[in-house]
Amino acid sequence: MEFGVSIGHITAVDFAQHGERLGFTRCWVTDSPLLRSNLFATMAAVALKTTTIQIGCGVAVCGMRLAPEAANGIATINALAPGRTFAIFGAGNTAMRMLGMRPTGAKAMREYVRTVRALLHGEEVAYTSGEGTHPIRFTSLEQKHVELDPPPPIHIAGNGPLSQALAGELADGLCTTWPRGGTISQALAQAQRGAAKVGRTLANDFHVAALLNVLMLEPGEPLTSPRVIAEIGPAIMTNFHYLVDWVRETGKEPPPYVRPVWNDYMAYLKAKAGGANDAHLTMHASHYATVTPEETRFLTPEILHNFCVIGEPAALVEQIRALEREGLKQITFHPPFAQRYEVIERFAKQVMARL
Repeated sequence: MEFGVSIGHITAVDFAQHGERLGFTRCWVTDSPLLRSNLFATMAAVALKTTTIQIGCGVAVCGMRLAPEAANGIATINALAPGRTFAIFGAGNTAMRMLGMRPTGAKAMREYVRTVRALLHGEEVAYTSGEGTHPIRFTSLEQKHVELDPPPPIHIAGNGPLSQALAGELADGLCTTWPRGGTISQALAQAQRGAAKVGRTLANDFHVAALLNVLMLEPGEPLTSPRVIAEIGPAIMTNFHYLVDWVRETGKEPPPYVRPVWNDYMAYLKAKAGGANDAHLTMHASHYATVTPEETRFLTPEILHNFCVIGEPAALVEQIRALEREGLKQITFHPPFAQRYEVIERFAKQVMARL
């Protein structure tokens, strides 16, 4: 099992360095222009300040830039850290919502990833824009402005069956979340379905990663302790915010794991918004960083169990081993900004060291 850290601030490169020293093997860099630092600038800073950790877009949002520009950014980072660069592409919940836009659909994502992947493999690809369809490829490669050797792996982030199947169809790996993306077995089955659709068999090195909410408890610590709420609350509420938009847009019922507090939470949001026209900004502004005092009442023990892998170190080790048996190969989690060093140090010493 591999473990990853995640950063979104160009001033937090030292966190990636610290993760590398602790044995974390991957660094995911977030892509949300109204909330975090620039994706490729941050990746470049990490590349120049680390030596072994793999650096990737986690998750690069298809709607943020043209596919050739994304391919160029990844290949440029690969020139700084050859063989250590990867990319995860996704529909973009937070980034797109904060622009008042919807995430990218599966059809558009397929074309986007197809273009990026072909370019990163040094191929010519038919590219369609408002001006029609034209062949494009990287040129002047002898100038080393980008690096395509080895080609950076391309993964797809997906919680729904269409995006998970798309990963199996044309990507090197799948990144999912729990519980939104189903179990690891279910997500991998969807990827295998997508692979079978195009006559592809997923290789043993098909990379299945997950963004998990991991909560390591102190001996005898209750789920209601202030430390627990402060540490895991921001990550859980980020999931709530995603589900608010998903329910509004699809008209579907909220999933069972959030229903115990859903009606109360929606009433809270309605009262808080009060007709404001910037709710698409304010609701997402706290993602993975803080939890408001008003939201803590929704973080009941039942909700924590529904959203998290929970336990004291020995119990977490057993749960992680079970996930590995299902096919999971890498875990990344987002500790809150203020506690991030403490969280990864405890996890590395008390969990990773036992695996």
